[in-house]
Amino acid sequence: MSSSIVGRNAAGRSPAARSRRRLEAKGWLFVGPFLAVFAVTFLAPIGYAIYLSLFRDQAFFGGTVFVGLDNYADALKDAKFWEAAGRVLAFLVVQVPVMLLLALGAALAIDSARLRGASFFRIVIFLPYAVPGVVAVLMWGFLYGDSFGLAADLNDLLGTTAIQPLSGTWMLPSIANIVTWEFVGYNMLIFYSALRTVPGELYEAAAIDGAGALRTVRAIKLPALRGAIVIATIFSIIGSFQLFNEPNILRTLAPNVITTYYTPNMYAYNLSFAGQQFNYSATVAIVMGVFTAIIAYVVQLRGSREAL
Repeated sequence: MSSSIVGRNAAGRSPAARSRRRLEAKGWLFVGPFLAVFAVTFLAPIGYAIYLSLFRDQAFFGGTVFVGLDNYADALKDAKFWEAAGRVLAFLVVQVPVMLLLALGAALAIDSARLRGASFFRIVIFLPYAVPGVVAVLMWGFLYGDSFGLAADLNDLLGTTAIQPLSGTWMLPSIANIVTWEFVGYNMLIFYSALRTVPGELYEAAAIDGAGALRTVRAIKLPALRGAIVIATIFSIIGSFQLFNEPNILRTLAPNVITTYYTPNMYAYNLSFAGQQFNYSATVAIVMGVFTAIIAYVVQLRGSREAL
């Protein structure tokens, strides 16, 4: 026995340990490329943004100096930042529930055996998501124009100027309409995919018990969708705080309504590329990223607790 132990120690490791080591090496070979890309495209930019946020460019004295958390203190006192954050928060509170309810209704309707041509409606509802975002905004922008397009034609037909989707009062709802049109199909597909995983035996048992369509939805389908609803809500929250394309493109049609700080992302973008304030721009982006992560985590935590 002692000779086998000595032989195993001389070899360095037992055959089982060597086999496990080889398996771990193969695992790292598969995971390694993803980790490398993840580090270069995700971790490195975040680290560099944090690094930039700790410095400030001294315009009059020249050079960049370390200021610690001073940029973050300035961002938390910045009225423009809070106005932009409040605007996207209001957008989120109204637009996300409306969009998810429409997507949920579409998914339930398509999953229902009573709807004819379900495949056709599934493609039609999902199709706007396949349209590039810039093209979608330009298309809606021409519809919204009060001197051309559908809005102008309706005003001429009715002899009024009341229909002004690009006015200050209606700009945010107009943007919400574009985002809803773009992403209802995407969220519908998430919900529909979750519904397709429900075992058919549950529907058969509900039919035997005499459950109607509404009771089946309430007792079987909605509980099965809880996880998908949480995921779709988190994605929608992140997307709302990242709002950029729609207001940035519409700004050319309504420059007096959409300011350079209309959303936090627009504020950070214009600080960086128009104002050359790279350090403060990175600070605004980091602060908004932290806010988004906190809200998304709270939603996920609450959704997980309700699922339990």
